[in-house]
Amino acid sequence: MSYPIKFLIVPVTPFQQNCSVAVCTATNRAAIVDPGGDLDRVKAALEETGATPEKILLTHGHIDHAAGATTLSEELGLPIEGPHLADKFLLDDLEAHGARMGIPGRKVVPGRWLEEGDEVTIGDCRFSVLHIPGHSPGHVVMVLSNKEVVIGGDVLFDGSIGRTDFPYGDHDALISGIKEKLLPLPDETVVLPGHGQATTIGRERQSNPFLQG
Repeated sequence: MSYPIKFLIVPVTPFQQNCSVAVCTATNRAAIVDPGGDLDRVKAALEETGATPEKILLTHGHIDHAAGATTLSEELGLPIEGPHLADKFLLDDLEAHGARMGIPGRKVVPGRWLEEGDEVTIGDCRFSVLHIPGHSPGHVVMVLSNKEVVIGGDVLFDGSIGRTDFPYGDHDALISGIKEKLLPLPDETVVLPGHGQATTIGRERQSNPFLQG
């Protein structure tokens, strides 16, 4: 069976964030998703795929997901798309936050902010954008048009959910967003999270302790 898109996962930063090189198999064009750091490793992974990069995608503005985006954008000449405008304050603070965390970071100014219902393309692959705040105010996820895969960021994990203990976190909003926007997807839909192993909607609907009741 041939899939319309493939992902090469590159854990980056001390947080082991799942940066990914997403490649459209029909066109061999790629997007780099959430390049939080370790850019030499990210570029090596891109070279390994042999794909032509066309953009950088950000799910949200946290340092481990976005700190390397501006530098990579400049080095490869790529536009940045996402996240939602509500995460602008996080992207504006990346340099100062990075200095406190010991992670090199630069402010990010996306060429395109993403909103609920927008469409994102990688080659011929089309993704619909869902705005699911709670972990951060401007967090977005991207659902492949055939619903085979979700680029999930830090919303839903294998057996867990994104942290909401930040001053701007909202546990109730995150839970309702997951239940209303992700759980209606097919059981077999694969979720690629920002940390840890991939999971499926069916697995999380059935056994994720945060989503029961």
